[in-house]
Formats: sequence, C-alpha cells, structure tokens
Amino acid sequence: MGKNMSDVLARLAEVLEERKKADPGSSYVAGLYEKGLDSILKKVGEEAAETIIAAKSGDPEQLIYETADLWFHTLVMLAQQGLKPDDVLAELDRRFGLSGLDEKSARNKK
Repeated sequence: MGKNMSDVLARLAEVLEERKKADPGSSYVAGLYEKGLDSILKKVGEEAAETIIAAKSGDPEQLIYETADLWFHTLVMLAQQGLKPDDVLAELDRRFGLSGLDEKSARNKK
C-alpha cells in the first residue's frame, strides 16, 4: 500500500466539499447534505452499529468494509460541519505520546 493515507483523506475531503454544490438527485453525498445533519448523524449511527456487528462476526473483510463505510460517513459529517480530516488528525497528533489516562483526566477537569 504505497499511498500516503493522509493524502487519501485529503482527496476524499475535496470530493466531499465538491458534492456540497452537486445535484442531490445525482449524488448520494449531495443528497445527504440536502437532508441535513440529523440524516447524516443517523447514517453515522447505522454504520457504527454495522461496524460493531462486523467486529463481533470475526470476518476481517466485512469489518474492513463496514469500517470504511463508518469512516466515510464520519467524514461527510465533518464536512457538513465545516471541518476537515486534518482537524481530527491534528488532535490525534496532539495526543500522541500522552498517556491515555492523563489525557482523559485532563478532559474531565474542563
């Protein structure tokens, strides 16, 4: 897998932005945008449940497929909110090297 995965996310983010201007009748993503946040969130929830079921099934191919759907719809949600994958990657980078327990404790103090 020679592709830089952040490049894949950046390319997908560009396409999702372009779909904001597309005809909802010709684009699945444009249709989601037109339906609004609640429909997008419902789809994220459905995909999360399907990912959980795939993980429990023990089928790696199905888990990869469902996780891709979950990530995709999560990226649609971020784009609808004016956010980009780099925003999430920056937060993950910020947490890198932090103890998970320390990071969680700092969040609870806010």
